[in-house]
Amino acid sequence: MSVSRESVIKVLSGIDVPGGGDFVSRDLVRALTVEAGLVRFVIEVADAATAQALEPARARAEAALRELPGVTSVQIVLTAPATKAAPPSLKIGQHPTPQQGGPQPVSGVDRILAIASGKGGVGKSTVSSNLAVALARQGRRVGLLDADIYGPSQARMMGVSKRPASPDGKTILPLEAHGVVMMSMGLMLKENEAVVWRGPMIMGALQQLLTQVEWGRLDVLIVDLPPGTGDIQLTLCQRTRLTGAIVVSTPQDVALLDARKALDMFRKLNTPVLGLIENMSTFICPNCGHEEHIFGHGGVRAEAKQLGLPFLGELPLSLDVRLAGDSGTPVAAGEGPAADAYARIAAGLVAGGMA
Repeated sequence: MSVSRESVIKVLSGIDVPGGGDFVSRDLVRALTVEAGLVRFVIEVADAATAQALEPARARAEAALRELPGVTSVQIVLTAPATKAAPPSLKIGQHPTPQQGGPQPVSGVDRILAIASGKGGVGKSTVSSNLAVALARQGRRVGLLDADIYGPSQARMMGVSKRPASPDGKTILPLEAHGVVMMSMGLMLKENEAVVWRGPMIMGALQQLLTQVEWGRLDVLIVDLPPGTGDIQLTLCQRTRLTGAIVVSTPQDVALLDARKALDMFRKLNTPVLGLIENMSTFICPNCGHEEHIFGHGGVRAEAKQLGLPFLGELPLSLDVRLAGDSGTPVAAGEGPAADAYARIAAGLVAGGMA
């Protein structure tokens, strides 16, 4: 019998810790992995005194986890960094290191899906966060990387704000929200701090976020790309072994013009395009139920047919989607027509072996 991540979380939720709460409610668990009977994670606290006080609770957690059916080994590391911020030696934005042998896989990650758009404003980041959550609800182990270095938004959309820890100044421990492990440049900066970097620093930052983050075992890593066809896209496709790309567009002709450029970019970089998604496809008035196609309708489906590419689905223009993203709980985490639309796309990706 195999042990599930959910059963481990449930056990940890039942272990009281000094000062009130439990390991989960106090957000003390980092880098949790459950694989072939091995349960492994880090308990991160603020200082050595807190770590000492937590040792009895750590021992109780280890004993309780060993009693779970299917658990063969438990490894718990109790760490107390000098500060909650990453050590000064962890610097994001260094120049990329040379890489030989073409695109490389990311350790522990089975599939990598790049979510792209030709232009901004089509909802690509919203699609990325909701698709990650929808895939997690399908039972997949999912990671989400916000690769929009200049304009990161996933921290807000996923409802996380804590700075990721780095026990050794090299490895970065990602955060978890809504069943998804995630990392964003926005977590490494003050809320209103701008990234003012040239291309090589951007490329180096992407390399660090891919290779220094302790992703654990993932079925799929969703990479939310910035809009356009620049350094980030070029670096990702040339250095990382991608399963493929998904292009998001709204239905109107202006958006499709730029979506075609994104498709052409992936063709030139020999990156498979797994399909197209039409976002903001239709709007249904919450008061009268009238359906309106504000940005047109069916343009992305027609484009996919013309190019011989899969059409993955339509997503509605909905106030609920915007409110959910602003509040930090993606709409795909709940119920309703918008959540169902994401669930259908996620199920299609799983059924097609793409996620």
